[in-house]
Amino acid sequence: MPSGNDTPPQGRRPDLSRFNWGDISIFLALARYRSLSAAARALNVNHATVGRRIRALEMALETKLFERNRHGFMLTDAGDILLQEAEGAEAHINNISARFSGESSGVAGTVRVATMEAIGSLFLAPSFVKFYEAAQNVQVELVTASHWINLSKREADVLLSFPKPGGLRIESEKIGEFALYLYASEDYLARRGMPATMDELRNHDFIDYIDELIAISAVRWLSDVVRDIDARFRSTSLVAQYHAAAAGLGIAMLPTFVAGTDQRLKRIMPEKICVMRDIWLSVHHDLEHIARVRQVMTFLKDLIRDNREFLIGGQPQGCGPTFKP
Repeated sequence: MPSGNDTPPQGRRPDLSRFNWGDISIFLALARYRSLSAAARALNVNHATVGRRIRALEMALETKLFERNRHGFMLTDAGDILLQEAEGAEAHINNISARFSGESSGVAGTVRVATMEAIGSLFLAPSFVKFYEAAQNVQVELVTASHWINLSKREADVLLSFPKPGGLRIESEKIGEFALYLYASEDYLARRGMPATMDELRNHDFIDYIDELIAISAVRWLSDVVRDIDARFRSTSLVAQYHAAAAGLGIAMLPTFVAGTDQRLKRIMPEKICVMRDIWLSVHHDLEHIARVRQVMTFLKDLIRDNREFLIGGQPQGCGPTFKP
C-alpha cells in the first residue's frame, strides 16, 4: 500500500484509468469490518483478494486509505473522505434497486455504538436481541467506557450518553431520561435500619465513585443529594457499586436500569430523594444518512421511549423532588 502523505501531491491527479468501481465494495467491507478475514467472509471471497484489491485501489487513487494497528484496519483521513463518498453512492444505488424492484434493498454492515458501562451492559446488550430479529445483516459493536468517546475521530458511529456531547458536526437529540434512587440490600437495612430523614441518612455507609478518577462529571449523582460523606467503598465501575450494594456493603445511588428489578435491593426515601439525568443520542453528521446507522438509531429511540416508565422509576411524571446538574 502507498506510504507517505494520505493525499496525492498538490497539482497532480490520480491515474483513474486504473480505477475499478468494483473495488469500492471491497473498500466498504474492510472499512466496516476492519479485518481482511471478516470482510472476505462478508463478500464471499478469500482474504488475499481483499488485500490485493485494496492495494489496487490505493495505487489507482495514489493515496493511503488504511492504517493497520491492534484494532485492525483503520481509515486514514483520505479513507474517511472516500468512505463518505462511497456510502453516499451506495445509498443511491440501493434506492435505485428498491425503486425498480419494488422491494426494500438489504441493509448490512457494522455499526459501533458507544455508551456508559452500566446502561450498555445491563440494559442495551440484552435488548439488542430484538434488534437482530429485524436486522439480521447488521452487526452491532457495543463499546462501553467511563470516558468520553470522540465521534469526530470516528471512535464510534453512534453515542448514547447522559450529558450532551460536544464536537464539530455532531448531531444530538434528547431521546429520554432516567431516574436514580438510593438503594440498599435487605440485609444491610436489617443491620442498620431504614433511614427516614436526611440526618439519619448521614449516619449510614455509602458506596460511590472514586472522585479523582471521574472523567464525566454527570456521574456525580450521589453528591447531588448527600454531601460531605466518607464513602466506605469506592469504585470506578457502577456495576461494581451495584454488586457491592446488593451484597450489603452500604447504600448506593443507582439508576433504575441497574437496580430497578433486583429484589435484593430496596429504595431508600424515594419520595424525598431522586436524581434525574437526560439521555442523548448522537451521531456524526457524515453518518446520519447511512441506512444501517439510521436503523440502529431508530431502534435506540424506540427502546428508550417504550421503556420510559421503567427508566424513570415507575412514576408517570418522573420522580418527586429531583436534582439535575
